[in-house]
Amino acid sequence: MSVPRYWREIPYRIRLEAKKCKLCNYVNYPPRSKCLKCGSTEFEKYILPKRGKLLSFSIIRNPPIGFDKKTPYVIGLVELEDGTRLITQITDIDINELKIGMEVEQVFRKITEDGDSGIIQYGVKFRPKNM
Repeated sequence: MSVPRYWREIPYRIRLEAKKCKLCNYVNYPPRSKCLKCGSTEFEKYILPKRGKLLSFSIIRNPPIGFDKKTPYVIGLVELEDGTRLITQITDIDINELKIGMEVEQVFRKITEDGDSGIIQYGVKFRPKNM
């Protein structure tokens, strides 16, 4: 990922900023130029909740390029407290302890790095609540 793109995406990658449609109240995450539900272009900034529950998960053992140092790792579908769903990495847990429905919370972690001399990318992951 280029440095300018990384900086442009910081609000939604690090602060979980979404866009809430002023007409239908649908939360668009990641942010869109048009509402996915009604097509409106009128939005207000919306910060997603920091807690939710794990709806589903998958254990990644054959990762894409750039993520091979972290295998195996877990990608989960998380439903946040406001009903917004997002796909995110689940961290700080033994894979054998994962359970559907477990409560999770947002944490700030290293995501990946672009080679030995590239930028280190940080972002949001989720971990079991009360760790």
